[in-house]
Amino acid sequence: MTQSTHRAGLDAATGGRPPSLRRPGIVLGIGLGGFVDGILLHQMLQWHHMLTSTDTDRIGVKYYPANSVTGLQMNTVWDGIFHAVCWLAVLTGLCLLYGRVTHGRRRVWTSAALWGWVLVGWGLFNLVEGVVDHHLLGIHHVHAGDQQLWWDLGFLALGAALVAAGLLVQRRAVPYEPGARGPGAGA
Repeated sequence: MTQSTHRAGLDAATGGRPPSLRRPGIVLGIGLGGFVDGILLHQMLQWHHMLTSTDTDRIGVKYYPANSVTGLQMNTVWDGIFHAVCWLAVLTGLCLLYGRVTHGRRRVWTSAALWGWVLVGWGLFNLVEGVVDHHLLGIHHVHAGDQQLWWDLGFLALGAALVAAGLLVQRRAVPYEPGARGPGAGA
């Protein structure tokens, strides 16, 4: 990369095009979506924890009911591990973003392209976590009980809607151009 393309924030490996916000946006979205899940569903609403359905799981994990002290302690540990992974995803996404953006960082944070990719990442989190944990492994459900299948399917539908909305938002965004200046300089 020449000094002039480096100063402009252009990537020689991409043929001089500005660096993409796709990967940092998706990784940030995965971490932030995990935090929304963990904080809202695990902690505030207390609908489930990481291992609350292991009495009916498909992999033979010991059952830790959330209504016992020992069960709640073990579920809290696994919720903490889950949050640590979310934190690492956000940190990784921020590092990826920082590595791509050398100028105009304020424009990046207001970029529809970035936030579109964050929505895609959040939706991908819901889809992967929903399919793997709720359906394949069965270690927990969105809201356990008679209607748990509908809650789990709704979680997947929300994930698909987030991916679709994110793709629409980022497709309509003005591409981020780190070397440009002013309000019309890219999203």
